[in-house]
Order: sequence, then structure tokens, then C-alpha cells
Amino acid sequence: MAAALGAAYVGVIFAGGPRELTAERAKEVLADLPRSVRRVGVFAGQDASQIRRVVDLIRLDVVQLHGEATEVRIAQVRAAVRADIWPVVRVTEGLPRQTASLIDLADGVLLDAFSPKALGGTGVSFSWPAVADELHSIRGEKPIILAGGLRPENVGEAISALAPDVVDVSSGVERAPGIKDHERMRAFRDAVMHASIST
Repeated sequence: MAAALGAAYVGVIFAGGPRELTAERAKEVLADLPRSVRRVGVFAGQDASQIRRVVDLIRLDVVQLHGEATEVRIAQVRAAVRADIWPVVRVTEGLPRQTASLIDLADGVLLDAFSPKALGGTGVSFSWPAVADELHSIRGEKPIILAGGLRPENVGEAISALAPDVVDVSSGVERAPGIKDHERMRAFRDAVMHASIST
């Protein structure tokens, strides 16, 4: 359904929580996905060799790294896989100071709201206007991916504030954790298509 609605990326979760899949189940889920849609794997505590096994099995295009996104960890994963690497930056009141260096090191950076409860998928957002100027000053050619509490009702506001290259939604289009609501998916797509970017 995501592909039919025009999604450029589809993700599968290997980082714990109610949406986590085994590599084998993720392969089944993605089996009929057109190759024009890029496959994202969301990882947390796995080492580079574990990530490589999953990337190779499922033919992932992107590795989304939750947890400690250090220069060393990014280098280890980059040496192990042939996929883009998107470290996750967890935002509170402002951007963490390592954000600029991560933008330089990685193939894209994902901004998500900090929550003490979980690494992601919490439905919590951060103040987009509060980081807009700072993000504008450090962003370059690498894509900025925005996550954290996005849903059909607010994604237009988020796009207007931060002009992300990609918006990442999970809980905002679900009936229950891991169960997507096709009407909310459609509404989200429509809201993205009609969003305007502030200048």
C-alpha cells in the first residue's frame, strides 16, 4: 500500500518494540515491493556483522542506526555493508552538538524526538521551529529525514518548518502498533503532497 501511494522508502524494524520483525519475516513482507522503492532497515544494538547479514538477506538500501551513532560505529557499519547509512539524532530542545559531524559522515541524518521510553515509534514530536534556524545553518547536500510524532494532521506544519527531504511515519498512520491504517496512510500522503515550504 505504501508503494501504491507513492512512498519512496519502506522500512522494517529490527530495533525492538512491538513492530520488530525477524529478518526472515521482513524478507516476506518486502518480497513484492517494487525495486524502485528503497528498503530501509531500522537497527539499534546490533554489531556490524549482524547488520550485514540482514542487509544481504533482504537487500536493504538504507541502514537506519538508532542508539549510539558515533564516528566509529558509522565507520564499522560502512565497512560491512553496501547500503546508505542514516544515523538517528534524538532531539530535545535543540539539535545535539554532534549533528553537523554526523551529516558529514553519513549518507543522511534522521531527526527524531527524544523519549526516555523508547528509541523510536513513540508518537512524540519535538518543536520543529525551535531547531529550524540551527538546521538550516548546518545542512548541506545530504538528505535530512524527519521522524517523531508525524501524522496526517501535523506533517504539513513539520514540512513548512524544516523542509526535510524525507518524512518518516509509523505510529501516526496506525490503528494499533504495527497495524497500518490505509485511510490514514492515504491522508498522510495527501498532506505531504499539499504541504508548502517556508522560505
